[in-house]
Amino acid sequence: MSSTAPPTLTSAEVKEVDALAQERFGISVEWLMEAAGWQVARFCGDPTTVVCGIGNNAGDGLAAARHIHRWGRLVSVCCIDAQRLKGPAARELDALRRVGVDVSTELHLEHSATIVDAIFGTGVSRAPDGRFAEWIDAINASRSRVVAVDVPSGLDSDTGVAYAPTVRADLTVTLGLPKPGLAGADGPRLCGDVWLADIGVPFEAYAAVGADVPPDLFSAADRVHLVVAR
Repeated sequence: MSSTAPPTLTSAEVKEVDALAQERFGISVEWLMEAAGWQVARFCGDPTTVVCGIGNNAGDGLAAARHIHRWGRLVSVCCIDAQRLKGPAARELDALRRVGVDVSTELHLEHSATIVDAIFGTGVSRAPDGRFAEWIDAINASRSRVVAVDVPSGLDSDTGVAYAPTVRADLTVTLGLPKPGLAGADGPRLCGDVWLADIGVPFEAYAAVGADVPPDLFSAADRVHLVVAR
């Protein structure tokens, strides 16, 4: 583990890094999504339900579900509106269905020791509503361990402001680099245990947006435990 704290990425920088990785360095969003899913799946060692929204965060969750299924731990996959998935996330949905996994449009949390929260990622700027809010409330009402993908759904990844409702995670797997909201405002009380996972983003892409990543950040391990002051 690096002796230097890693820099953080704002939601705007996340989008810029994704674009740079693909356009300048030839690392597609699909590759990053696959790596993200594999990393998340490694934190799910017991019967797991994956709950997805409609964006790229949902794609990370669907990729995780496919690996959890391979390892015999998948209980169910629930997606708020699978028809709204596009691009890489839609392709992850297709891959999951091709191995025989049904994706439900209804929320089923029974028989799950762990719930993967892949409803919202970075970029949330208002309170969840409708089914999004209902599903977040249901996750919080469950007694299952909750693993959030990148940030807990409903948390502003830049400011740490928690909109109502926001997922209360037991563990957050933040991807590539930490998000400032995990350590700010409401973040520390909602993110649980925070792990930083390497998903293969070139450090040159981070440097292009001004993020100076310690070269030895992932030299000892591909995931790093972060200490978040509470």
